[in-house]
Amino acid sequence: MIAPLTLACLWLIAANVIAMLPSRDHHWRAAYALIVVGIPLLGWVTWQAGPVWGLILLGAGASILRWPLIHLLRRMRG
Repeated sequence: MIAPLTLACLWLIAANVIAMLPSRDHHWRAAYALIVVGIPLLGWVTWQAGPVWGLILLGAGASILRWPLIHLLRRMRG
């Protein structure tokens, strides 16, 4: 159970470090990579540690990747 939580913490640290680095495309390529890695990691954490930890990490990931979520919601509204 400790491996998925450790990897999730490393994902959160990596996301914060990436956010501090300068980027020409406003971090969109990094955001796509974080999403691709984060979704299976979130499923693994939820499966191993339970839905409470899954929801906690979902909230943490959504707070870090809030702009892709905002743009997705805008696109879904029309």
